Amino acid sequence: MLLVNSSPMSVSLSGRAKFFPSLSSSASIFNSVNGSYTVRFSKRNVGYGVVVKASNEAKNGPVLNIMFEPFEEVKKELLVIPTMPHASLARQKYTDECEAALNTQINVEYNVSYVYHAMYAYFDRDNVSLKGLANFFKESSLEERQHAEMMMEYQNKRGGKVLLQSMLMPFSEFDHEEKGDALYAMELALSLEKLNNEKLLNLHSLANENNDMQFVDFIESEFLVGQVEDIKKISEYVAQLRRMGKGHGVWHFDQMLLNGGVAA
Repeated sequence: MLLVNSSPMSVSLSGRAKFFPSLSSSASIFNSVNGSYTVRFSKRNVGYGVVVKASNEAKNGPVLNIMFEPFEEVKKELLVIPTMPHASLARQKYTDECEAALNTQINVEYNVSYVYHAMYAYFDRDNVSLKGLANFFKESSLEERQHAEMMMEYQNKRGGKVLLQSMLMPFSEFDHEEKGDALYAMELALSLEKLNNEKLLNLHSLANENNDMQFVDFIESEFLVGQVEDIKKISEYVAQLRRMGKGHGVWHFDQMLLNGGVAA
């Protein structure tokens, strides 16, 4: 950044500034190192007036050795702005590796959502009729799908392209001879949440390796904290269902979920 003196400059301070003493001399207060700037008290300003003048003899040069020439530096950026109609204009320091990894994670989120939706359908059957568990897995499915949509929005924001992949058909039966359906489904949900958390941590490591701090912040702030909280909550549900067995306790647990309570 260059500061240049090209013409004389005068600044007068009002005589109402009571903190200045009364001065009648026009003696110079200080000069700059090169004698370019002079501050003096003027006899023309009665009382407390001050006149600040910049000399025409000032030498042009950088201040504090700070050099910023925007019109020169922007030329480099203009060279990298794509002109092809299908290329992103917003993309900056976003690697192909990060773009591909995020598309993979979008697929993970959709697959987990798909499994949870299958669980919702199972517990909503008339011959199962555990409405609390049905609602729990329906909300879990919606949450995972929202995560996928957040990642899709971020992909577009960084100039990447969303490539949706195929999904595997989930199980439709969740009854287990020894554990029963509620415990078996909740243990499966815990495994899915831990697997998803591991995938997110791998994505976080990849973003770090590519020095993409904005991508790192997105993963940390939007997903990692909530993932740990979900794992803790479902772990407690698994522990409680293991104590209850397959009988009346499951119905009681389901009623607490249905009424928005926390199983104890």
